[in-house]
Amino acid sequence: MINLAQQFRDEVINITQYVRALQDSFDAEEPTIFSFVPEARRWLRVTAALMLLCDRWPDKTQRPPLFGVPIGVKDIFHVNGLPTRAGSSLPPDVLAGAELQAVTRLKAAGAFVLGKTVTTEFAWFGPGPARNPHNPLHTPGGSSSGSGAAVGAGIVPIALGSQTIGSINRPSSFRGCVGFKPSYDRISKEGAIELSRSHDHVGVLAESVSSAELAIATMIGTDAWQPVHGKGRPAVLGIPVGAYLEQVEAVGMARFWEAVVHLEDKGYIVKRIPALDNIAQLDKQHRRLLAADAASYHAQFSDYHGLYHEKTRELIAQGQTVTKAEIMADKQAKSDLATHLTALMDANGIDLWLTPSAPGPAPLGHASTGNPIMQLPFTMAGFPMLNIPFGMVDGLPVGVQFSGRFGHDEGVFDFGRRLEIALNN
Repeated sequence: MINLAQQFRDEVINITQYVRALQDSFDAEEPTIFSFVPEARRWLRVTAALMLLCDRWPDKTQRPPLFGVPIGVKDIFHVNGLPTRAGSSLPPDVLAGAELQAVTRLKAAGAFVLGKTVTTEFAWFGPGPARNPHNPLHTPGGSSSGSGAAVGAGIVPIALGSQTIGSINRPSSFRGCVGFKPSYDRISKEGAIELSRSHDHVGVLAESVSSAELAIATMIGTDAWQPVHGKGRPAVLGIPVGAYLEQVEAVGMARFWEAVVHLEDKGYIVKRIPALDNIAQLDKQHRRLLAADAASYHAQFSDYHGLYHEKTRELIAQGQTVTKAEIMADKQAKSDLATHLTALMDANGIDLWLTPSAPGPAPLGHASTGNPIMQLPFTMAGFPMLNIPFGMVDGLPVGVQFSGRFGHDEGVFDFGRRLEIALNN
């Protein structure tokens, strides 16, 4: 899709030809994967957006890198001119708000919104209609289910997602695409429907590491993004062995160790480091703070709680029982975890944590979106996280996950560019 956008940018094809190609790709995949929120006048809107882009940048030599690139936007993020439903039955006018800053920046850089992508209700666990493009009988993951499906099917090269536990890296693993969650608060959440202000992150799912980096750099802002190129050595990787890693299924673990051996054969140093044996306690604390945040935010929609999915209502009810003392303890646990993981990285001389991106390939069925436990500690710590695909298991994609130090997003991408090459050769 990036190559098609390049042809449009270079005027090899015109607007009519480009829209027809986009629609052909969309029509070939969307009826079976349901990745986008339905939109009656999508192609008229897209045509108008492309005409405006050409008017703004008439000289093809001056067009920015994202010129004409279609993006999907998870339907918890506001986009001017499109309603936000957040996968719910609430009236869109109740949820309306100002456009997400990251969307505004991507559009200013030449990208255009192909549409809103399907999300689980309010980015929690109530499944939406999206399906896995590799096998529609298996879950696409969640909560960024539509974003991952759209990228995995090749409809768009970049789609925005959010992660509160594992909603970018897990779906990207299940769909065989790259996923990147930046450091906590590196990208503004203003213009998003909240799940948990303590844990929510805005990020991307993309067709490649370079596409993800281009999108993230644009979303953060070129003044704030300081790219790193060529540290001259492979990353030193650390595997947190113990109770955390034991959450992985046998088939997922076998594929993960294949990735480890593959990277070691490419010259990477991989260290086994005892860590995260308290994963059960971290899981409890992360989810409890999340529930408290959700209950607080959704109090404003109390008149509509009867329209909520059962799983969302259960989350809110749980959050209403959390005490102030528990909230303070859970916030302290979040800070302590980041400090502890950083200290382990320093003590062992590692650049990135290396883990499976999910316990295994996408589970069969749609009642569950899969287990986000592989992301939970690194999301809780607010670390930048990158999923890179690593082949297939039983016809379904799997990925490996790299987590860096807080605030070192640029360094994760520097290592990630080379890791992507190493894992695919």
